Amino acid sequence: MKKVVVISTSLRPGSNSHALAEQFARGAEAAGHQVELITLRGKEIRFCVGCLACQQTGACVFKDDVPAIMESVLNADVVCWATPIYYYEMSGQMKTLIDRMNAMYAKDYRFRDIYLLTTAAEEEMFVPQRAESGLQGWIDCYGKSALKGHLFCGGVGGPGEIAGNAKLQEAYEMGKKV
Repeated sequence: MKKVVVISTSLRPGSNSHALAEQFARGAEAAGHQVELITLRGKEIRFCVGCLACQQTGACVFKDDVPAIMESVLNADVVCWATPIYYYEMSGQMKTLIDRMNAMYAKDYRFRDIYLLTTAAEEEMFVPQRAESGLQGWIDCYGKSALKGHLFCGGVGGPGEIAGNAKLQEAYEMGKKV
């Protein structure tokens, strides 16, 4: 049994990327894994100010919801990020969380397998490339981990437009295979 952490970064009710995250989580649970689905909706996540105090103390100077999220990620075997694509890039809140997780850099971590789920109104296959590249920058800082899968669902702009889309089943199957 693996510990799987799924981070849904969309703040929108009825989010298409959150629907993918839920299906991935259901698949991982069906495979017998312990799953924690974290949504950033309603979380307080302050911007990193680059003070680098976290590199000395192992903790950020800000007291918000990030330390609990970091603890979950540090202790996970698998981390799955889900994000809508805005202007051909990951959501701002995903990037903000990644920046704030700088305190993890010097710590021991369990995660090895990273997954990415993305959605966008645009359908072209190049649409999620920058989001994947941005996440790869984070992964590269954790040399024992690797991007194991990326699922993109285009053509879903409005809330709930993903309903009935075959990509939901693909997300479920991806979760089952972790």
